[in-house]
Amino acid sequence: MRAQYLLPALAAVTVLLLTGCVDNSTVATDGATTGSGSEIAVDEAAAALLPAEVADSGQLVVGTDPTYAPNEFKNEAGEPIGWGIEIASAIAGKLGLTAEFQVAKFDNIIPSVTGGKADIGASSFTDTVEREEQVDFVNYYVAGIQWASATGNDVDPDNACGLKVAVQATTYEDTEEVPAKSDACVAAGKPPIDKLKYDTQDQATNAVVLGQADALSADSPVTFYAIAQTEGKLQAAGETFDVAPYGIVVAKDSELTKAVQAALQSMVDDGTYGDILDKWGVADGAIETITINAASNG
Repeated sequence: MRAQYLLPALAAVTVLLLTGCVDNSTVATDGATTGSGSEIAVDEAAAALLPAEVADSGQLVVGTDPTYAPNEFKNEAGEPIGWGIEIASAIAGKLGLTAEFQVAKFDNIIPSVTGGKADIGASSFTDTVEREEQVDFVNYYVAGIQWASATGNDVDPDNACGLKVAVQATTYEDTEEVPAKSDACVAAGKPPIDKLKYDTQDQATNAVVLGQADALSADSPVTFYAIAQTEGKLQAAGETFDVAPYGIVVAKDSELTKAVQAALQSMVDDGTYGDILDKWGVADGAIETITINAASNG
């Protein structure tokens, strides 16, 4: 993550002021509460599924890239917040652990989990068949892709050939969605999409607000949050499409996968999960049954 850079004209856009520098540090969060202060009751059955080394440590090390508001971002003190952070903290609480957030660049999180440096990854990961070759996913939400453009500048995501489209680097929109649309443009004899990659989502959002890009593409809760926070500067471009599952990243074939699944299902059943989503206004993507590797098993 790079140091933030914002022009003074955007000082009022509060969401864009919350991103700091990633330094791979760790932040411990009491797993007994969520960010709303709600008490989390330990689920003994879920905790019993923990691998011994995780249970004995008393901590759940969570890899996250807090640059994707409102899912995962930073407050003014530089601490990870957001509904994804609260979900991860509550998982730890259900397992009788304390969440320790390990801040990292998005594309370093899966290697951290596979290499044993983090227990799980919680950073709005779209569960894909390709990613499932490296890790397992505990599915906890569904989100689509939503484009946004500057207010008054109508953009059609299905007719974007030749436009400049801002994305956060290494997201699904960067690696799959926008390239596929651009390839279709070229195949039809039209100019490709000029994909503009940024290290953080706030930078991608700024690019559209400042007129440096025609549109942005991001996950639906992220785009709608950006629209709300930019005080009329952005508008939705087209409808939400390509709805897909989010998943908590766990090492392939780890015993921890079942423990995380059980913890999340307990959160769904006792209302903790719904309370977190309602607090952040993202309940539209809620699911009732927590699954594993939905991309290949769905």
